[in-house]
Amino acid sequence: MQSAKPKVLQTLAGKPLLGHVLTTCHHLAVDKTIVVHGFGGEQVQEHINANYGQLPIDWVAQTEQLGTGHAVKVTLSELPTEGQSLILYGDVPLVSAETLDSLQAANREGMSMLTLTVDNPFGLGRIKRDNEGRIVAIVEQKDASEEERSIQEINSGIYCVDNALLHKYLPKLSNDNAQEEYYLTDIVKMAVADGVVIAAIEPKDDFEIEGVNNRQQLASLERTWQGKMIHDLQVAGVQFADPARVDIRGSVSTGQDVFVDANVIFEGDCVLGDNVYIEAGCVIKHTTIGNACHLKPYCVIDHAHIEAGVTIGPFVNLRPDTHLAAHSRIGNFVEIKKSSIGEGSKVNHLSYIGDATVGAGVNVGAGVITCNYDGVNKSATHIEDNAFIGSNASLVAPVTIGHTATVAAGSVITKDVDANALAFGRARQVDKANYQRPSKRDNK
Repeated sequence: MQSAKPKVLQTLAGKPLLGHVLTTCHHLAVDKTIVVHGFGGEQVQEHINANYGQLPIDWVAQTEQLGTGHAVKVTLSELPTEGQSLILYGDVPLVSAETLDSLQAANREGMSMLTLTVDNPFGLGRIKRDNEGRIVAIVEQKDASEEERSIQEINSGIYCVDNALLHKYLPKLSNDNAQEEYYLTDIVKMAVADGVVIAAIEPKDDFEIEGVNNRQQLASLERTWQGKMIHDLQVAGVQFADPARVDIRGSVSTGQDVFVDANVIFEGDCVLGDNVYIEAGCVIKHTTIGNACHLKPYCVIDHAHIEAGVTIGPFVNLRPDTHLAAHSRIGNFVEIKKSSIGEGSKVNHLSYIGDATVGAGVNVGAGVITCNYDGVNKSATHIEDNAFIGSNASLVAPVTIGHTATVAAGSVITKDVDANALAFGRARQVDKANYQRPSKRDNK
């Protein structure tokens, strides 16, 4: 990968490759999860423990990279002797929980495996079957004869194996092969010798067994996965102006008649209601958007909750912990941080609202800011229902503007304003007649 970051921490759809596998495990009925790590193990553990702590993990170090069989063998001290194990790969991120459920269900005699029939099997292990179609061996590319290389059914490397068989076969693995590695595939040969009938199933989608070994493969799998997620949303009724120019780095659930324009990015878990209309270039992170909302171009929305009928943008920045009540309006070049905007209220132009509670029916004029930071502490601003804040006013927190109060344009408000009052906080205007502007000095 030409990176200081371990391969399994490279991201696909905004999530580390290993994170995809662990998320899938979280949706399965598993009792124990063992991760075998090599290069960058401490970095992998630190990141995964910080972000995927909902799934307890036993970490096992593979201090020498001696093949897949060796990688599984080093887990024996942690592996129960009863039950079954799913053997997965941190760089094969997109195998589905449904496929793994089917793989487990297919294991009736001790072993099942995931295979795939492909047009070009070059470089991949081939599945050898006997005349009755039973699996008898897996042959690696470098060890295969010409006849074996013509086989098109390939091994994904993903297995469901009885733990008793793993404890029996793994200590017997040999590295007597072209790679001088311990092949996990040799347990298939041992099982066949013991008369175990090995079940095989194929995944619904070919990309489920695709691995990542370089940047090109990562980019290709990214586009494949994006296409799958977009396709599923189209089936659910979402209209995309250009499906190739939308990225989903998490999950998106939607209501009916949603429209998404070009170059929109979704991150984390996003929920869109009915009739949501999202214009070009918006970035939406971990946000819920209610019915009939309209996002104009180039809005950045992060950890916000937006109720029905809200209009936002263009060029709006909604920072975390923003709540917009129904039918509010946030206009161009407005930034809102950790604030709630009441029903029907408007913040239309060039304003910053931070650490504030804004009631219903409030009008915030152009250029208004809440001065919420004194250089050390953050303080809150409260604007009650139906207040009117004139253009270019500065509200110095902590401060409360009473209901139906009016703040004159250009005012600096440093103390509370009573309900129904008009507050001025600006210097008196002075005009000087016949004022002469300064002239440029003649510098010699």
